[in-house]
Amino acid sequence: MTGAGRGIGAGIARRFAQAGATTLIHYHSSQAGAEKLAGDIRSAGGSAFTFPADLDSPEQVESLFQQAWQRFGRLDVLVNNAGSYPVTPLVDMTPEDWEGVISTNLRSVFLCTQAAARLFIPQGRGGSIINISSVEDTFPAWGHSHYNAAKAGVLMFTKSVARELGKHHIRVNAVSPGLIGRPGLEQDWPDGVSRWMKTAPLVRLGEPEDVADACLFLASPAARWITGIDLVVDGGVSTSPAF
Repeated sequence: MTGAGRGIGAGIARRFAQAGATTLIHYHSSQAGAEKLAGDIRSAGGSAFTFPADLDSPEQVESLFQQAWQRFGRLDVLVNNAGSYPVTPLVDMTPEDWEGVISTNLRSVFLCTQAAARLFIPQGRGGSIINISSVEDTFPAWGHSHYNAAKAGVLMFTKSVARELGKHHIRVNAVSPGLIGRPGLEQDWPDGVSRWMKTAPLVRLGEPEDVADACLFLASPAARWITGIDLVVDGGVSTSPAF
């Protein structure tokens, strides 16, 4: 579980642990959150371990997966959740801004998926890879040209890799959340939250658990014949007409 120190990633890790999975919690800058999450999972009777890594580094990604392999001797599910979400108008965007968002949101998915596949294939048991995208992979938001492009790349990467890895019984899918609530969001972005609530048919913000349940389904035998899809979890906001 990459980027699981907080937010959506933490919610996914909790749900998998509740379902009985041994959960490997990756973090880069959110060590305190990751350690607390692992402690909470263990206190509830689950099994969780934390691993740090910079997912922009191929060497650190390789080390991350090798550590997991050496400790547990197997890998069944990868959830690529790590990402960043800055708002930068195009005319103000620097090449460094662009490259940073593409790296965090797309390059990391490539590196982690490749490392996981190299472990899944010799195991011979298949596996499930779930990439957290966004409704912005199809419905662009203002000030997010770098993020929108990265998430659109995640979606096509998901479909491409699903074709390549299917013969190894490895399923690759995406989950695209809409606006997920967090403490202080209504105060930080009242206009955006208000517009969302007026547009979403289910009339609420999403919660990390909504995304987590979608991931748990795609990782489970219930989704055994599903690969290469984008499961949109947005309260129906993407049904809104453009005119």
